[in-house]
Amino acid sequence: MTTLPILSATSEGVVTSRRSPVRVIASLIRNPLDALPPQIYDHKLVYTEFGNQVRLHLMDPELIHEALVKNAAALSKGEEVRRALGPALGQGLLTSDGAHWKWQRQSVASGFQWEKLRGFLPAMIAAAERRRDAWQVGDIMDIGHEMMRTTFDIIVETMMSGRERIDVGRVEQSVTDYLEPTGWMFALGLLKAPEWVPYPGKGKASRAVEYLRSAMADMINERRTSGEERADLVSMLLSAKDPETGREMSDEQIIDNLLTFISAGHETTALGLAWTLHLLARHPNIEKKMLDEFDRVVGEGSVMPEHIEQLTYTKQVFNESMRLYPPAPVITRTAEEDFVLSQHRIKAGTVLLVPIHAVHRHRLIWEEPEKFDPEHFAPDAVKNRHRYAFMPFGAGPRICIGSAFATMEAVAILAVLAKRFRLRNKSETVPEPLMRITLRPKEKLMMRVESRG
Repeated sequence: MTTLPILSATSEGVVTSRRSPVRVIASLIRNPLDALPPQIYDHKLVYTEFGNQVRLHLMDPELIHEALVKNAAALSKGEEVRRALGPALGQGLLTSDGAHWKWQRQSVASGFQWEKLRGFLPAMIAAAERRRDAWQVGDIMDIGHEMMRTTFDIIVETMMSGRERIDVGRVEQSVTDYLEPTGWMFALGLLKAPEWVPYPGKGKASRAVEYLRSAMADMINERRTSGEERADLVSMLLSAKDPETGREMSDEQIIDNLLTFISAGHETTALGLAWTLHLLARHPNIEKKMLDEFDRVVGEGSVMPEHIEQLTYTKQVFNESMRLYPPAPVITRTAEEDFVLSQHRIKAGTVLLVPIHAVHRHRLIWEEPEKFDPEHFAPDAVKNRHRYAFMPFGAGPRICIGSAFATMEAVAILAVLAKRFRLRNKSETVPEPLMRITLRPKEKLMMRVESRG
């Protein structure tokens, strides 16, 4: 290891991007996606520095695998993630590291086994049917909001055994209020400003966190008081024990994980669905092919659980929309110790970024990367492509535990909604993607409901 060169701006095979710090900070505040160096769409490794901190952008699937899988133990989520998500998610699955992350993941893993997930399909289909039945031909709606409501219904029904005590509208607005100023959080974190420094939206974000955490505390207290046992995530967390130490989760730790699943478990899928419906409206030939699959698999009747696994082209459509608009567009890690990456020695303190948005649109990986084409996910195409060329749910041991849940849910919702209604974009303008931790459309995706006839 000592014979390998330390990564630097002049390292072989590494492209260096030099941008004005003022410009980087301004971009972070406006849209963190624009703060990424433009070279990431054409090169495998891009090196930048900000202050005394080295930042390395990885776009090569082989190098991503080497970093996030083979050297996972040398990496942590880092200060940037903690600063942006810690106030809301504490030390839950998404933000914790090491042994604390491992035992939490083990505690909930059984809830995401395949047979358990298949048992959730009736609830997924029922939630989609309720949303469908609330629509009328001629309605004009914010499809992002509609999908948020649908996926929230599903996460609450399947993971928390009912929504009776949850104010769905207020939770949804609170998540938005918290995420809205995250560009400021990133910018101030990069500047290493004290966390007390005020910024626009900070007060509203703090109030949102206070409400979300108090709502989860009320739910936990109600469950503890009733003593009721349910086969859901809440009971799983209440009964979780570290197999090595025997410790149980505190209420604060349970809240951390409930909020992680509520935010990550419905926000990302809802955004993936909103982008999918927008893209289908722009590509009627692909929409027709998906409808033909519905006719072949489902027929004239209702969508049933046994149909979902057979809707393979619909799954390709959803994957392709997540390729173009990955709900979580950047993975960030910090090297906690020196390690070797390819022919470079990465020093402790280096920030590694995997810009998934760039990997999914990279000119060296994909044919016609900007084109919406579900054939990118035909079986032969998938087989001939590196596993880490497509990472909508992350990569390595930290891959999203709910990835199969999200994909199954999305296919079920698409089948129920698109089978009855055609959705058309109110505007011909292609919306700009805006990074607020997740990848949201900058303007609302307004769509008009039409009958399939």
